[in-house]
Amino acid sequence: MKYILQKLYEHHKLTRDEAKRTLTEISQGTYNAVQMASFMTVYQMRGMGLAELEGFRDALLELCVPLDVQGQETVDIVGTGGDQKDTFNISTLAAVVVAGAGYKVTKHGNYGASSAVGSSNVLQTLGYEFTNDGDTLRRQLDEANVCFLHAPLFHPALKEVAGVRRELGVRTFFNLLGPLVNPVQPTHQLYGTSSLEVSRMYQYVMQQSGRRFAIVYALDGYDEISLTGRFKVLTNAGERMLEPEDLGMVRLAKEDLYCGGTAEEAAKIFMNVLNNTSTAAQKAVVMVNAGMAIQCLKPSSSLHGCIIEAEESVESGKALSNFKKVLN
Repeated sequence: MKYILQKLYEHHKLTRDEAKRTLTEISQGTYNAVQMASFMTVYQMRGMGLAELEGFRDALLELCVPLDVQGQETVDIVGTGGDQKDTFNISTLAAVVVAGAGYKVTKHGNYGASSAVGSSNVLQTLGYEFTNDGDTLRRQLDEANVCFLHAPLFHPALKEVAGVRRELGVRTFFNLLGPLVNPVQPTHQLYGTSSLEVSRMYQYVMQQSGRRFAIVYALDGYDEISLTGRFKVLTNAGERMLEPEDLGMVRLAKEDLYCGGTAEEAAKIFMNVLNNTSTAAQKAVVMVNAGMAIQCLKPSSSLHGCIIEAEESVESGKALSNFKKVLN
C-alpha cells in the first residue's frame, strides 16, 4: 500500500491490474482503516481513470457471490448515490413499479453511506429480509418479478470498507463501482450518475459488455431523472438531451423529492407511492424513471408509452401486490 499511495500522491494513475490487485487485497483485510481512508481520499481529490474503474470492477466481480438467474432477461435500476440531494428512494421504487408492469428486476443496492436513506435502509424498514441464497432470490423473481441484492452480502470488499465509508460520510469511489457490480450482471441496466465524466466511463464499459443500457445524468447534479431540470440520456443507440416539458411533465423543485430525513419517513413516502396516495411530484418522478427502464427493455417503444405502462402498474395495484409478496 505504501508504494500504491506514493504513486497516487505523485499524481500517477493505477493500471487496470494494479487497481484490481489493490482492491482484492483490501477485500482480504490486508490494510488498516487509515490506509483505506487515505486510498479513498485520493479519489476525492481527482477523478478516477477508466483503467482504474475497470480494475476495481474486475476485482469486485471476481470476488463476488454470484447469483445465477438461469438466463432470464432482467433489468437493474441504480444510481451512483452520493449526490448529497437526500431524495427519497426513487430508483428502488422504480424497480418495484417496473416489476409490477410485468418485467423481471434484479435490484442491487446498499445502505446509505453519504445520504440519509439508502435503498437497503428503506427496504429493511419495510420488512424485506436480505439474503444471498440463490433459491430464495430466484423464487422471489419468479413470484414477484423482483428481488433485492444487498451489496455487502455479495461483495466482501464492501464489508471491509463499510466502516471507513460511514466515518468519512462523503461520497467515495465505491459509489461509482456499485452500479457496475451487480452479481447478476443483468441483461439491461438503467444507471443514474451525477456527472457527465462518470456517464462517459459507464457508457464505455457498457459498450464493451455488449449489454443494453441507459445512463441518465441530470445537469443539476441528481443521479436520476429528477424532473428538476435538463437531463442527458446515453443509450446503445446514442445520446439525447431532454427537459421535463419534453415529456409533458411539470418541472419539480428539490423540496418535492426530499426523503424526510429518516428511514421511517422515506418508507412512508415509498408506500404512499405504491398505494397511489403520494404527491403528484413524487409519483411523476418515479414514473419517469420506471418508464426509462421499461424503454431500456423495449427500445422500439416510445418513452411516453413506457411511462404510461409504469402508471398502470401503480394504478392497478400490481406494483403494490408484487412488492408485498417479497416482504416478511
